Amino acid sequence: MKWILRLGAALVLAVAALAVYTWLVLAPALPALDAVTDYRPKLPLRVYTADNVLIGEFGQERRDFVAIKDTPALMKNALLSIEDTRFYSHSGIDFIGVARALLSDLTGGVKQGASTITMQVARNFFLTQEVTLRRKLKELLLTYRIEEALSKDQILELYMNQIYLGQHSYGFASAARTYFGKSLTELSIAQAAMLAGIPQNPVRHNPAVNFERAKQRQILVLKGMLRLEYITPAQFAQASTEVLHINSGPAFETDAAYVAEMVRQSMVAQYQEAAYTMGLKVVTTIRHAEQLAAYEAVRRNLLAYDQRHGYRGPEASIDLPADEDERSDAIDTLLQKHPASDGLLPAVVTEVSAKALTAELASGDTIQVSGEGLGFAAAALQAKAAPGLRLRPGALIRVLQSSKEKWAISQLPEVDAAYVSLDAQSGALRALVGGFDFRRKNFNHVTNAWRQPGSSIKPFIYSAALERGFAPDTLINDVQLSDTTRESLQWDPRNDDDKYDGPIHMQDALAQSKNVVSVRILQAIGVSYGHDFLPRFGFDGGKHPLDLTLALGTGSVTPMQLASAYGVFANGGYRVSPWLVQRVSDARGKLLFESTRSAAPVEADRTIDARNAFVTDSMLREVTRSGTGAAASQKLERQDLAGKTGTSSDAVDGWFAGYAGNVVAVAWMGYDEPRSLGSREFGATLALPIWIDAMRQSLSGVPPQQRLAPENVVYADGRWGYSEFDSEAGVKTLGFNGPAAATPPAPLSEKAN
Repeated sequence: MKWILRLGAALVLAVAALAVYTWLVLAPALPALDAVTDYRPKLPLRVYTADNVLIGEFGQERRDFVAIKDTPALMKNALLSIEDTRFYSHSGIDFIGVARALLSDLTGGVKQGASTITMQVARNFFLTQEVTLRRKLKELLLTYRIEEALSKDQILELYMNQIYLGQHSYGFASAARTYFGKSLTELSIAQAAMLAGIPQNPVRHNPAVNFERAKQRQILVLKGMLRLEYITPAQFAQASTEVLHINSGPAFETDAAYVAEMVRQSMVAQYQEAAYTMGLKVVTTIRHAEQLAAYEAVRRNLLAYDQRHGYRGPEASIDLPADEDERSDAIDTLLQKHPASDGLLPAVVTEVSAKALTAELASGDTIQVSGEGLGFAAAALQAKAAPGLRLRPGALIRVLQSSKEKWAISQLPEVDAAYVSLDAQSGALRALVGGFDFRRKNFNHVTNAWRQPGSSIKPFIYSAALERGFAPDTLINDVQLSDTTRESLQWDPRNDDDKYDGPIHMQDALAQSKNVVSVRILQAIGVSYGHDFLPRFGFDGGKHPLDLTLALGTGSVTPMQLASAYGVFANGGYRVSPWLVQRVSDARGKLLFESTRSAAPVEADRTIDARNAFVTDSMLREVTRSGTGAAASQKLERQDLAGKTGTSSDAVDGWFAGYAGNVVAVAWMGYDEPRSLGSREFGATLALPIWIDAMRQSLSGVPPQQRLAPENVVYADGRWGYSEFDSEAGVKTLGFNGPAAATPPAPLSEKAN
């Protein structure tokens, strides 16, 4: 009996000592509750199109804050049924739950937790996950303090927005978007139950990683909801068998990774690291449908180019081990090093013959490729194929799924491309694709690739010539320079097709992209004059040669720069600068920035005469009617298109720059390490197809537009021209008896309008 009394006294003393330690030592050292009473969640930077489609998200924590009043009862009930059924009735510590957990442990039943939602809030905001008596005592004290400071709804709101739910997602709203691509209000009972099952163990119950375990947990949630009468037996039966499709990460409705990265860099430059946590919402000028069309146009036409230039062989290869487990590990390791690129999936060949091929995907599925699906790589299936080309077991290939059961061999293109479109009146960007795959190569070709423009520079030389008295009906001798002079020439340019038409009108020479004619024009107006004329359009004079090769585009431009320059012809002679961000707001919706760009340029932005812009435009329209860009008018079935193809020396770069209505766009294709795209490839075969496919969406529903001629511009013999330039004053012929047959008049800029 004495030992019992002694033990009881010892327990009383221990409890008393623990109480004194708790209230006198731990309590004063507890952190302030500011983190929960003034909750400021870390919200990521999000980027949207002009029509409010999410295209980018940046931040270590993906989170969407949703007030408890806006949280659906379904989601709350699902959570409470599994995490804390008596949340609204206990005082922070659920003694019934503690007793239940102890009883379950003693009887060997299913292990149950006793932590309430309030206790989890205390732990998540203020404490570590270490299992010690000191940490547990702190948790209890903080739990009581939180219950005193906040209402039950406020505590639940904190929990539902703060808890980690896997895949970098914090809070249920973010998890709903991550796993299901939905808002909380759109979730089904089955989806809400699966999310509610994650908090206990976000790794084990992550449905994107461990679906079977997540499914088991979901059933427990549904049983709890049924027991608490949150759902009916019929709803339980339906939800427990509902087929769920799980996303592996945040899915964006359109691929605009290069745009999102441009915004990220801009926001970080302004707000530093806080940009990732302050919940910035950035609305861009990008149009969702146009961006999607541009992305698909770039990828489709790059793959088309790649297909017509042949299969290069597997990306990599390994020797497959004989042991089944080792073989599986080796395949998984190889596939992880070569991630998917949209629909281009990596696969490891496991069996191969001349008529069929078996391969394993990263998902673990086995696929068969046969018939037409082998056509692209037929040569690689032959026994005599070169070692670097031959397909054998262990080879890593790329496959595309053409239908539910049909697969075809493809490959990642080595060549790259870019596309950008903007509003010719305001300069607002409408679509931008900086390359084939941002995840594979994040170099933005639209803004950073300085490439030779080839013949796409010619319209600016022609525009300069208009200022010096030339006109679309000026006759120019399309023969080599060496045929019209006895002087020794250091350089004797040739036409791409090595064909020469003799006397040709300047308008037709531009349409047919006659190299010799362009050089004769630059020679006549003066290299210095032509070179100094380029900065009017936004070109960097230092990146262009001060010699006759300027006429053939041997300088350097970016696709963005070229699009802006063509905008001058599209809008009637005004210089506009491309811009992307419309407005920026913070997590509370406070407007931090709003663009003040006008919808149309003002007279102060004028850089060339209205007549010059109109007449150059008329010549660019001829390019798309009868010239090298005629495929555009034919395929888009419009007669209001204007533009110019461009192919640099040895077909290293392919371009098309053009516009219709208020949309001006540029497409480019080339290798990052410059090399020829092929002797039979030109801007019309490389870039123009991209431009056509992307612009089809931009011009959808937009009626053809005809421009009104400015004053003192007349139409005669099928060509536009300046009315004050009569046959005596204007340059009517060039290159028949030397560099020019007439002295050019004073530039238009020196005349009265």
